[in-house]
Amino acid sequence: MSVCCVVNTAGLAYNGVVNTTCSRRGFLKSVAGSAVTAPFFFHPKLQAAPPPSQRITIGCIGVGNQGGGDTRQLLADPRAQLVASCDVDLARAKAMAANIEAHYAKQTDSGSYKGCAVTQDFREIIARDDIDAVMIATPDHTHALIAIAAARRGKDVYCEKPLAYSVAEGRAIVETVTRFGRVLQTGTQRRSIGTFRFMCELVRNGRIGKLHTVRCGPGSGFKVRGDFTGNEAPQPVPADFNYDLWLGPAPWAPYTAARCHFNFRWNLDYGEGYISDNGVHFVDLAMWGIGADDTGPLQVEGKATFPTTSIYNAPTEFDITYRFANGVRLILGSAEEFGVKFEGSEGWLHSNGWSLTGTPEKILTSTIAPNEIRLRPSPGHHADFLDCVINRRLPAAHAEIGQRTATVCHIGYIAARLGRPLKWDPAREVFPDDPQANRFLSRAAREPWLI
Repeated sequence: MSVCCVVNTAGLAYNGVVNTTCSRRGFLKSVAGSAVTAPFFFHPKLQAAPPPSQRITIGCIGVGNQGGGDTRQLLADPRAQLVASCDVDLARAKAMAANIEAHYAKQTDSGSYKGCAVTQDFREIIARDDIDAVMIATPDHTHALIAIAAARRGKDVYCEKPLAYSVAEGRAIVETVTRFGRVLQTGTQRRSIGTFRFMCELVRNGRIGKLHTVRCGPGSGFKVRGDFTGNEAPQPVPADFNYDLWLGPAPWAPYTAARCHFNFRWNLDYGEGYISDNGVHFVDLAMWGIGADDTGPLQVEGKATFPTTSIYNAPTEFDITYRFANGVRLILGSAEEFGVKFEGSEGWLHSNGWSLTGTPEKILTSTIAPNEIRLRPSPGHHADFLDCVINRRLPAAHAEIGQRTATVCHIGYIAARLGRPLKWDPAREVFPDDPQANRFLSRAAREPWLI
């Protein structure tokens, strides 16, 4: 039986009992452990503009590049109140805090806003009892460390993609958010774009006939930002940059600006290049269209080019093929057309993120009937996260989905690294009887940054 919770500014109602003294944070904590999937519904006026005491307080961890965009999306939603800006680059943390405070200074109720804290250390954010949720947009290799610590402290999590930088770390995130009843949204935001949902609905409802192949093209080479070559000599760590925190669990390496900020993704200590950067976006859509959100492929094989002349050693060119139990073949390749393409016995569909094309063309104007497969709608990825923090429901790209998608990318990288076909058990998340391949499912962590 559904539980309906109607909330207004006079008080909070739970199971029909009004509590005029309960705070928003108290309410969230009261339902956190037992109602992750219960469908709570809030009064529309509260959802549009709740008073400051009833907003979701958020600490933003990693506020450059992608994290800056995530922060601005959350800042624009009146249900959220951003109270902390954290980045190992202190200048970035300060600049974002100034933007946040300027935003709230324009609000009519700005007198109740206590300001945006600035820190370089994510642990200070997580230790605060007055923060309900965190946004994590740090390099891939620190996602699990921060997300697990936040969930253990009772905080909901918006975590950028890929969910983690190893299969084992991703599974640890899933288990932790489940155990502590937390909401986690993975930053594969294409799940919240109507064009992609419509494309996957067309595929799932047989508009292109029997699906046999999905092609994902995430790009190739390195798109290094700045004039770095990857051969820069070690240099002193800038005074306002906490390099030890930036490295976190990764192996110690001498500081050079060439390995930090955006360019981390081209080094295997921190990521897997385009395989799990752009690749995770299109693999996520492939899994949605295949109908494999709770499973994975049975076989994987691949090849890749690994540079050896600089710190940028992630694969530049790669061709990885997966096979699923239903016979569908998934190809993740640097030479594939950018985007995701579904190929069936009676047609195909392709989207690069800006347009949807396909044959026969009539399917592009097809209507999904009420009795057909309808995929989960989303009001927008960040808005969906806040909806689910309030309603304690699973978001569009919840932890299990994030884990399954990232795992496909990780095992593809492993197959390409080993240069031989591999069998995969998606239920146990292991390579059966293959200890060499299984060693790549986790990565050693530098003390004291253990999860």
